[in-house]
Amino acid sequence: MVGPYRGLFERPGTKAFVLAGLIGRMPMSMLGIGVILLITALTDNYATAGAVGAASNLAFAAAAPLSGRLADTFGQSRVIPPFAAVNALALAALMISAGSGLPEWTLYASGLVIGATSLSLGSMVRARWTVIYGGTDRLHTAFAFESVADEVVFVTGPALVTVLATTVNPYAGLIVALVCMLGGSLALAAQRRTQPPVQVVRSSGGTPILIPGVLLLAGVSLALGAIFGSVDLITVAFAQEQGVKWASGFLLASFAGGSMVSGLWFGSRNWRISLRARFVRALALFVVGLLPILFISAPGIMAAALFLAGFAISPTLITCFSLTERLVPQSLLTEGMAWISTAITLGVALGSWAGGQLTETYGASDAYVFSIAAAALAVIVGIGGSGLLRLPTAPSPSET
Repeated sequence: MVGPYRGLFERPGTKAFVLAGLIGRMPMSMLGIGVILLITALTDNYATAGAVGAASNLAFAAAAPLSGRLADTFGQSRVIPPFAAVNALALAALMISAGSGLPEWTLYASGLVIGATSLSLGSMVRARWTVIYGGTDRLHTAFAFESVADEVVFVTGPALVTVLATTVNPYAGLIVALVCMLGGSLALAAQRRTQPPVQVVRSSGGTPILIPGVLLLAGVSLALGAIFGSVDLITVAFAQEQGVKWASGFLLASFAGGSMVSGLWFGSRNWRISLRARFVRALALFVVGLLPILFISAPGIMAAALFLAGFAISPTLITCFSLTERLVPQSLLTEGMAWISTAITLGVALGSWAGGQLTETYGASDAYVFSIAAAALAVIVGIGGSGLLRLPTAPSPSET
């Protein structure tokens, strides 16, 4: 599986932007559970924790396409630093508000600013890979590598923030997330020679979300995000119900670990079936993989079940971003990928809110029904609208 990845880093600057992007993305797996652990440690209220997380994700969903458009128009090196600085200040404000017992609205206000200034670094890194390897079979491998990098973040981030929040203090995990975000983002901004060229004249096609295939992918991504958001929050509550709250990060790491393994395998293969076929099959696998978690009460078995359920994540996301790259004009590339990230994050907000409400009302095990329903919806939408994903141009080498 490793062989196809070796040649990715031959081009100058690739290692630097990959490392910077990896560090800068750490908060995407740390903030959600970090905020949950902080607020529940102070208030023991999962509904409030989920609502604050949802507010932050909603703000990101609204702002990410704009930051993507700004990056396409003015260049990543000019857009990233001011966003990162304000994001760091907002995260510090949230921690101060929670620790000082300020009115609840201050938590929501801070969360909204955090979300609005969070950059889709994954989209920006993928845009750099597209400039380097666009039109070659290496782009499929590069996108697979980025999906694996995302899962490395989701394997290590939840475990790290949980250990820090439960053994050091509730703020420690969020402080580390802040440092990673600021350091990684500024380091990525400094990599000027690999950033996509500035698009002075934009395409007349308007926003990428108006492209029917991209709109369909965004709808499926919304449902996928609902799975991720609900599983995150419900799993923390599940661990607490079983008396092992300290293990919640490790349970979530199992979910991401399955995706990391499948991503390595998926990206190393030369596929003969189309991107569209790969996409809908991965969606169907997601529903089947999630079903067992409804019937499990032992934390150890749950970790194994989440690991197996995670197998469908990377193949789904790899094909989703690959289809987006093929459907969106080059001048709108970062914004187009940001719309997919936006849809996922909007779904995470919905899943986090719904997971919190259902957990408070019915308990964690029953609340997983929502995650499975979201997976079923993703399959219905993806298969039903798959005709919109027929690529308008000749397939790239990765399609043959």
